[in-house]
Amino acid sequence: MPERSKVTRAGFVAGRFGEFPARWQPSRLGQELQEQFARLPRSPFGPSEEELRANLAGEASADAALTLHDAELADQEPGAEVPRDLTAAAFFDVDNTLVQGASIVHFARGLAARKYFKTSDLVDVAWKQVKFRVTGKENSSDMLSGREKALSFIAGRPTAELAALGEEIYDEIIADKIWPGTRALAQMHLDAGQQVWLVTATPVELANVIAKRLGLTGALGTVAESVDGNFTGRLVGDILHGLGKAHAVRTLAIREGLNLKRCTAYSDSHNDVPMLSLVGTAVAINPDSDLREVAKNRGWEIRDFRTGRKAAKIGVPTALALGAAGGAVAAAVARHRES
Repeated sequence: MPERSKVTRAGFVAGRFGEFPARWQPSRLGQELQEQFARLPRSPFGPSEEELRANLAGEASADAALTLHDAELADQEPGAEVPRDLTAAAFFDVDNTLVQGASIVHFARGLAARKYFKTSDLVDVAWKQVKFRVTGKENSSDMLSGREKALSFIAGRPTAELAALGEEIYDEIIADKIWPGTRALAQMHLDAGQQVWLVTATPVELANVIAKRLGLTGALGTVAESVDGNFTGRLVGDILHGLGKAHAVRTLAIREGLNLKRCTAYSDSHNDVPMLSLVGTAVAINPDSDLREVAKNRGWEIRDFRTGRKAAKIGVPTALALGAAGGAVAAAVARHRES
């Protein structure tokens, strides 16, 4: 596996898109996409600007996720591990799939309590959260306005500050909003020796905090540009959403040698159909009405933890059951060899 980063000062790396904590830097391919995007002539037969931004966001997200994961592995002490299934993995959306509501809104609540936001800003964020909770659907205009406010907030701030605040706010607010049913599904994949990745529009620094606290492999999230350890207020590509999530998962799968047909993906939103369509097993968790309809038409599994009627029984997705069986066999072989 090629080296993904070079340390320039304690805990940081410098790359085209800035200096990042935990040894993050974009890959050469991600840098080339950024440059090509600026030069590419617009053609009605070529990819749209939105598609190019989504691809760049996916590349940057995969780079960040893998480099953060490598850094954490380097810091771990050697010990006994569950036998790894090297070609299967699980990908979980976060908002309303793993976490009740929107994780970025929970983070905003924590920032407001620390006087980072004005009361009027929090009211606006809260109203968008109410709409999200009532309808169960993401709104593109809400996402755009939220992106602008978030970028204006982080512009000029240290990258390390966001990760530190994320640790605090996870403990205060987000930890109690994890869906137990979804958490159990993630643990089943881990017990089967599979990688488990979060895939979310949430900033990668915050997404990685959630993944780390839950003992997951890592997180694919939105990457913000930084210079000299401070955010510039610009994104690398765009918010990791829709096609961007699918591209991030595909990129990570290629680099990790995963067989997407043996992988599983989970989401609540119809916006994630591109990601769900990539893998062999797609599962709709707490689905919005549009995703529920798609899932029924395509024969995807549906799990709803919002009410007691379906939460009582946590079904094991087909691919996971097969993976768990394979993991059990591998474990038995390992024990036999040890004896």
